[in-house]
Formats: sequence, structure tokens, C-alpha cells
Amino acid sequence: MSAASCLLTEDQFLCSICLDVFTDPVAIPCGHNFCKACISQHWDRNVPSQCPNCKEVFNIKPELRVNTFISEMAAQFRRSAQQEASSSSSEQHVVKPVEVPCDACTGTRLKALKSCLVCLESYCETHLEPHLTRAGLKKHQLIDPEENLEGRMCVKHDKLLELFCQTDQVCVCMLCSVSEHKTHDVVPLKEGYEGKKAELGKTEAETQQMIQKRRLKIQEMNRSVELSKEGADREIADGVQVFTALKESVERSQAELMDTIKEKQRETEEQAEGFIKELEQEVSELKKRSSEVEQLSRSEDQLHLLQSFTSLSAAPPTKNWTEVRVRPPSYEGTVRRAVTQLEETLRKQMKKLLSEVELKRVQQSEVELKRVQQSEVELKRVQQSEVELKRVQQSEVELKRVQQSEVELKSVQQSEVEVKRVQQSEVELKRVQQSEVELKRVQQSEVELTLDPDTAQPWLILSDDGKQVKDGNVWKNLPNNPERFDQCACVLAKQSFSSGRFYYEVQVEGKTKWDLGVARESINRKGNITASSQNGYWVIWLRNENEYIALAGPPVRLSLKSQPQKVGVFVDYEEGLVSFYDVDAAALIYSFTGCCFKEKLYPYFSPCKNDGGRNSAPLIISPVNHTE
Repeated sequence: MSAASCLLTEDQFLCSICLDVFTDPVAIPCGHNFCKACISQHWDRNVPSQCPNCKEVFNIKPELRVNTFISEMAAQFRRSAQQEASSSSSEQHVVKPVEVPCDACTGTRLKALKSCLVCLESYCETHLEPHLTRAGLKKHQLIDPEENLEGRMCVKHDKLLELFCQTDQVCVCMLCSVSEHKTHDVVPLKEGYEGKKAELGKTEAETQQMIQKRRLKIQEMNRSVELSKEGADREIADGVQVFTALKESVERSQAELMDTIKEKQRETEEQAEGFIKELEQEVSELKKRSSEVEQLSRSEDQLHLLQSFTSLSAAPPTKNWTEVRVRPPSYEGTVRRAVTQLEETLRKQMKKLLSEVELKRVQQSEVELKRVQQSEVELKRVQQSEVELKRVQQSEVELKRVQQSEVELKSVQQSEVEVKRVQQSEVELKRVQQSEVELKRVQQSEVELTLDPDTAQPWLILSDDGKQVKDGNVWKNLPNNPERFDQCACVLAKQSFSSGRFYYEVQVEGKTKWDLGVARESINRKGNITASSQNGYWVIWLRNENEYIALAGPPVRLSLKSQPQKVGVFVDYEEGLVSFYDVDAAALIYSFTGCCFKEKLYPYFSPCKNDGGRNSAPLIISPVNHTE
């Protein structure tokens, strides 16, 4: 038994529908094997019942019974594969050229087991461990290793493509849904995926029906060819019976008759073969489409299915075969016409003999005429050679002109390159100007803020005017009132907002860590605090001097061209919008959109710990500079 199992491969135990080792294998009448559940579900979705491999149609749905022999063999193979996998589970393989490497490995890069759509990195077994054990990372979405993770990000906003615009039939991010796709029909990616997958199932069923119709048409045409051949055989037999009694000329006529009939039959067959080839070609194309649709419909990769769906939405061009027929040729009157032609041939025979002499004379005249014509042709060739020489000379002159034109063209092209550079600079300038206009617009909502000492953690030092805050490294003995933060280095503004728009700016120059944003009135202020939009904090922070993160759910890593020295915070209460700006660069840093505010909002500040003097600079609430 062990010797025999060594000759068996994994492919022999795989179901062609689920692509896994057989579970309750069954054999259908055509001889192919599948999992019982897989073939049952396939037949429930497709009418009529047919084999997914050879496409044989079963008018009566076969009764399925588990093949115990194959089931035992598959179970033994599965146990052997599991033992082999467990014995080598501790070994990690170095990445091969066709595999996705781990982004976290240094030195030799190992094969990645999963890719994270939040971190936009792929991890091997060792580096994947935090995503499987840490509470914060468990919420990240993991998929099979994907090399091009950037393709899952919005090229405009650098956010995850997690929505589908049914109006434009494209995948979009959250910011797209509130900007250029704001009025469109936007649904979650999963809903769009399921809708397109249902359409693929419908397309697959329609394709199978088209294939079946064309197979029936092929059978019909083959039958027409058979009937045509039978009629031709009968006509040939009648012709042979009539012409066998005639002499040599009649025998020649008999042969001509047979050739005529066979030629008609050949044309009929050629016509039928042509139609059949066209039908077989369409069947081949439809099979190919069916295979692509079926393969895509099995895909669990939502984005891949949606992005590939557009190229499969249109069925391949096919011909309407409803009225196409192969009609057998009519042989009625063929024999009578042949006899009449024979009589006419005998009359012409005598005329032909007399004409042969005259024909020879004419042929001699034609030979002489050809000699004269050849002489004229030779003369024309000489004349054409002289004309061709002049053309060559003209071509040399034209070539020099073309070379000069090429030099001119290069100069023009260089000028066009320079023009494009100028145009790109103008586009970039317009973008900067638009950003400046947007910043000036939100600055019109400026409010006056002062820090609330009753909310400040005892480690913090506030300026007398209530505009600056920093970590003093000294604990002050202050009343532990409900409004005060007791563990986290945070402080709120005295002013609160429950409607309209407001904007303020904070100087962060010289700091290596800070938190800024807004918080709702009912936030937890005691003990360790997890700042996130779910907990009532709409905040961005700086860590490690250049690591900017928006504390959304999950957190979003921000990629900034420069480090902001002054940050503007804008809130539109009714719109549910919280935006952060780099004031000096007049650039948007990040926006929380679609927020639902039901309580008072307080501006939120955290200068973070002093960090041995490296982060001793204060956060400063600065007046807005309204420049034109």
C-alpha cells in the first residue's frame, strides 16, 4: 500500500471545483470525481446539470453516492500531508523569485505569509506574530501575500480603497466618497463585490446556454450534409444507368455529369464545413470566457474581482445562427440537361474541326504581335530608367531637406519639453494657490482660545495668559476634580462648541512629540487614555520626530512632505468634519469625515513628556495671520 501511494500525486486527490483534497468524493456518469457538496452546489446554480470538466449534459440529475475507496485514499493522503507539514512547520523558507518577500526582514528576506492592508506591508511567520497576538493589531485586515499593496490605495488621497462607486464603477476611498463622488451611489467594497459576483454567475449561465445552442446547430448541419450526400448518391446512380449505353462521347458526358454533381456536393460540404468552423470557433471562445468567468467568480479577492470585472462584462461577439441553414443542392433536370448538352456538343464538333485551321493562322499572328509588344515594352523600360534616375537625384535633394528638417524638429522638440516643464510648474503653482485659498477660507472661522487650568494634568505648566503649555517635570499638588486629567499629559481649552465652524492654530516648532485635535465633553479623563475617534478623540499626533499618525479606527500613518511648524485645526460641527493643516505650507494634513457630533467639543492639547529636555518646547496657541 505504501509503495502504491508513493506513485500518487496531490493533483489526483484534488476536487477541480474547490481545489482542495476530496471530502466525500462522488463519481458522476462521465467518470469525473468531485466533492459531494461541491458538485451539488454547482448543479443547484446551473441548469441543465452538466460536468464542470468535460461539459457533458445529463438530462436527468444523477444520484450521488460517496466512493468509499477514493474517500479512504484521500483521507490517507490528507493525513500524510498533515504529518509532513507538521514536521517542517518550524522551518521558514527563503523567498523564491515568484513569492512575496517579508518587508520586515533584514538581511535574508523570508517568504511572506500574509499582507496587512493597514500597515501596507507583508510579513513572514515571525514578523506576523504581533498581528495575531496584540489587541490593537488584531483589528488590521490581513490578506494572502500581495506584492503590489500600493494598488489597493487611492492614488489621490493615499487611503485604503474600501468603497465602490456604482455610478462610476470604480473603487474609491473614504475621502473620495465625500469629495468628487459625494453625490454618487457609493457602497462598501464587500457589497459591490457580492453584486458583481452575482452578475458573473448569471453571465456564466448565459454563456453555457449559448454553447449548448451552438452544439445543437452543429448536429443539425451535420445531418444536412448527410442528407445532401444521400441525394447526390442517388442522382449519380441514375446518371450511370442512363449513360452506360452510349458510346465514347456519351461516356465523356457521363464523366462530366458526375463531376458537376460532385462539385455541387463539394460546395455544399465546404459551405457546411465553413459554418461548422465558425460555430466551433465561437464555442471555443465561449468556453474560454466561461473558464475566465468561473475562475474569477471563485476569487475571494474582492478588489481583484471588481477591477477585473470590467474586462469580462461584455460577451464575445457571436453570430445569430437562427436563420442559417445548409440546403442540399437541387439535381432536378440534371440528366435531361446533360443529354441536351451532348446533342449540342456533337453539332459543334464539325465546326470545331474547321475552326482549328483558322485558329492556327490566328495563333501565328498573335505570336508576331507579341514580339512587337515586347519591343515596345523594352523601349518603355529604358524610358522608365531615365525617369527613375531623375527621381533618385530628386530624392537626394529631398533627403538633404529632410535632414535639415530633423535638425529643426529636434530644436522644436526641445522647446516643447521646456514648454511642458513650464506648464507643469504652472499646474503645481495652481495647486499651491488652491491650497492657500482653502486655508484662507477656513481661517475665517478663527476663534479665541485659552487653556483651562482645571483640566490640566498636574505635571503640566500653563502660561499666565493661558496660551502656552509644556511638561514641567514637577508634580503640582492640585485638586483632583472630575474635569482634570490625572495620568495623561493633556489639557482642554476653556471654550466649547456645539454648532457651527471654528478654527485655531497651534505652534509646534521645536517639539519631537505632541497631540492636537478636539474631544467631546464626556471623554474619560482618569487613568491611561486610549485616544481614538471611537472614544471621542479626533486627534493627530507626532512621535519620534517624524512619525505622524491620525488616531482613526484603525490609526492611519500620514506621509508628509515637510514637518509642520504650525498646525491649523478646523471643525465643521454640522458637516461632521475635523481637518488639520500645515499652515506654513498651506497644505491639508488629514481630515476626519462623516463624524457624528452630539456633545460639546473642546480643543484638545498634549505637549507630551519633557523627554529629558528633548521635548521641552511648549505648545503655543497662536493668532491667525490673515495675509492677502
